[in-house]
Amino acid sequence: MKKIRVRDLVLTALFVAIGVLLPIVFHSINILGIVFLPMHIPVILCGFICGPLLGGVAAIITPLLSSVITGMPVIYPVAVAMVFELTSYAVVAGVLFRLLKKLKLILALYISLVSAMLLGRAVLGAVSYILYGVLGDGYTFTAFITSAFITAWPGIIIQLVIIPWLYFFLKKAKLINEYRG
Repeated sequence: MKKIRVRDLVLTALFVAIGVLLPIVFHSINILGIVFLPMHIPVILCGFICGPLLGGVAAIITPLLSSVITGMPVIYPVAVAMVFELTSYAVVAGVLFRLLKKLKLILALYISLVSAMLLGRAVLGAVSYILYGVLGDGYTFTAFITSAFITAWPGIIIQLVIIPWLYFFLKKAKLINEYRG
């Protein structure tokens, strides 16, 4: 097993903190988190920068910690479903990004990001179907499409623009090392 560097642990903690604080900022200026998905950005970046393991850790901690501290998202079923969704994002982004290291950086970033976003949405739908079923509420395919794609389309666009830009910005500022192996 590969050693975890202290730098990556500190970055993971920073991404968790940003993942808790960013939704607070959005809600304080009346911007809905379910539309713009502010928690997703630091978690996905963590998967890219710190790897799939620490990205997964950040994905588990962030929605649960945010729920406990702020009440957003509601712990059950939303935060629990988000744990699975965000973990899928971070792990898939981290694994694919490393597997695609021979491609151009921008191509590796986008293939990893889009794949992670699609798989994460599918996981969210499956987990929500189960969790809402336990509550006795129906979770239909229409509800899934509406929440995962229609309501969230601004957040999806923001992720597709901001995440690669942030990665390049952090790399150019030498705040992160390009991990290509």
